[in-house]
Amino acid sequence: MATQTDIAALSFEEALKALEDVVRRLESGETPLDESIQLYSQGDELRKHCQARLDAAQARIEAIVTDREGRPTGVRPFDDSGALS
Repeated sequence: MATQTDIAALSFEEALKALEDVVRRLESGETPLDESIQLYSQGDELRKHCQARLDAAQARIEAIVTDREGRPTGVRPFDDSGALS
């Protein structure tokens, strides 16, 4: 089982793959109850980690601003709703 520290060190892609593995094991129906509970908890931590990484990436996204002729003039950030600010 990965610990919280181990999960925090994972990239988004690594965490997503680990989450998919957890889901696959849980869906197999062959995991004992106690192990299933641990897997569920690990899966929840992996989900939270993935969401946090996505939220951080969204906060860094910028939109390219263009003039009337379509030439880039700069960038501006997206707001929390994903719309241009």
